[in-house]
Amino acid sequence: MIEKIKVLEKFIPALEPDEGEREKMARAILKYSEEFLRNIYDLPAYRVSDTKGIGLYDSPIQDDPVGINELLELLKNNVDSPGLNPASRGHLGYIPGGGIYHAALGDYLAAVTNRYAGVFFASPGAVRMENMLLDWMAAIIGYPRTCGGNLTSGGSLANLIGFVTARDAFDLKGKDLEKSVIYLSTQAHHSIDKAIRIAGLRECIVRYIPLGEGYRMKPSELDISIITDRKSGLNPWLIIASAGTTDVGAVDPLSEIGAIAQKHRLWFHLDAAYGGFFVLCDSGKKALKGMDTSDSVVMDPHKGLFLPYGSGAVLVKDAKKLLASHHYEATYMQDALSSTDELSPADLSPELSKHFKGLRLWLPLKLVGVKPFRAMLEEKILLARYFYEKVQTINRIEVGPTPELSVVTFRYVPESGDANDFNRRLVNEIQRDGRVFLSSTVLDGRFTLRLAVLCFRTHLDTVGQTLEILREKIAQVKDG
Repeated sequence: MIEKIKVLEKFIPALEPDEGEREKMARAILKYSEEFLRNIYDLPAYRVSDTKGIGLYDSPIQDDPVGINELLELLKNNVDSPGLNPASRGHLGYIPGGGIYHAALGDYLAAVTNRYAGVFFASPGAVRMENMLLDWMAAIIGYPRTCGGNLTSGGSLANLIGFVTARDAFDLKGKDLEKSVIYLSTQAHHSIDKAIRIAGLRECIVRYIPLGEGYRMKPSELDISIITDRKSGLNPWLIIASAGTTDVGAVDPLSEIGAIAQKHRLWFHLDAAYGGFFVLCDSGKKALKGMDTSDSVVMDPHKGLFLPYGSGAVLVKDAKKLLASHHYEATYMQDALSSTDELSPADLSPELSKHFKGLRLWLPLKLVGVKPFRAMLEEKILLARYFYEKVQTINRIEVGPTPELSVVTFRYVPESGDANDFNRRLVNEIQRDGRVFLSSTVLDGRFTLRLAVLCFRTHLDTVGQTLEILREKIAQVKDG
């Protein structure tokens, strides 16, 4: 056995490279990343590709190693070239967001040191860091010190955690679901429906509250619906509102909805994945008034704080309720259970093992401070308003609601022909061009273009370029 072990030990250097090998790999990767960043303002936002990265399959996983330079070439041609470039200043579709360099450094350190941030006993400093960041988020939206939270992979998991906590706080059982009512709007993100199903709540009655001006939920209709349902012997229990919808960036009347939830003793969950961090700037704070009236809230640092993807957060006003839904006990973890200085992330989430996400947020906030984030968020709101104003100078452009945050909806109405077909061809031409990337949606049966300003690299010149491209492509589609 000893001889066999010694033979197997010959493979150790492959997984434990020496300083020279580490430096060689790091130098190649740093050179690749620096080239990407050096050219980032000239790289297309979207690149149409016939192969769509299929070249990766020509280099399957195998026993024999491949050199770092060959792998970087595979990465460049098959991953970083085709499709959408989320790091581009021209990424103005969906909800753009992150990729700040400082966060990459935090991820590198987190991966190298491999701190286990799930349990306080294992890494008290890492847990304290994540809890400190969550406390900071709670403070900026006005949540009390009794709140608890978790850093997640994004809004989808964060919404799920919020719903599970609300379900257990109301002690809902299977037999109760068919009479239990959830209230939301048609503008709610699709992850809401997904989380409801995964949380075992698909049998609940779902009421879609009518929308008012700007595609915002009507509080008066919500109040009437709750009263009517209760009189009918049903069990109203959950209200889901949005602070920045994906389609139009709408913010529901949060203070009014919060007052209704309190009056009827319902759980108020707020999906602020896109819009939540705008509370840091003056314009956003006005639009988001009433966030503190919710019982749970979702905020995505990979949107409003420009972090890399996989950075979400959920906050629950009463940490005890979050803990009651997600805590666990296991004999092999009995040593960890004796540490009670701080709440452990593993007790506040479905996840046990996860990446040390706190470092990718803590490092940027400490290195540059909050002021640049606040300034960039204010800038994005103003850029959206600027585009909204200027796009109306293009003949036959029809705009959606005045942007509350940083999403603008608009469409071109041709003199004749199908407007939906025209705008479908228009957005396709813009995407094929690739200099900027716009997305589309359907509002009241109308095919509509969306401009979402949130990438930290998007500034006034990009918005100006987008207006020029829009004029150019409208003319092209008309001629075509």
